[in-house]
Amino acid sequence: MHFGEHLTIDGYEGNKDKLNDKELVFSCVNDLPGVLGMKKLSTPEIYFAPGNDLKDPGGWSGFVVIEESHISIHTFPARGFVSADVYTCQNGLDTEKILAYFKSKFDLKDIEFNFIKRGLRYPESNIY
Repeated sequence: MHFGEHLTIDGYEGNKDKLNDKELVFSCVNDLPGVLGMKKLSTPEIYFAPGNDLKDPGGWSGFVVIEESHISIHTFPARGFVSADVYTCQNGLDTEKILAYFKSKFDLKDIEFNFIKRGLRYPESNIY
């Protein structure tokens, strides 16, 4: 038994206009919990993050707290890149559905992902 599952997604060569669309980023973090059968505990938050002189050209960051944990997205339109996390205490996360969701929303040409089982030693009962 494990506590939960964490899917990290890095998407490449996405559509610049879609990656720079505040409403699209909002709809992703707003709608994905329902697509996955999860429950939002908050209204999604979306912020514009200005670029810096290092590796970050700026973009949109959004997140939503869900009963099962959280979903976050960070876009980098000038680089055609998006980074996203879906973390849940549920087991059996439909990774293929989530990858297809982000690929279609931002017209991604390539995706890297990591799937992590969290809390491999999660206690089976309360210890206090």
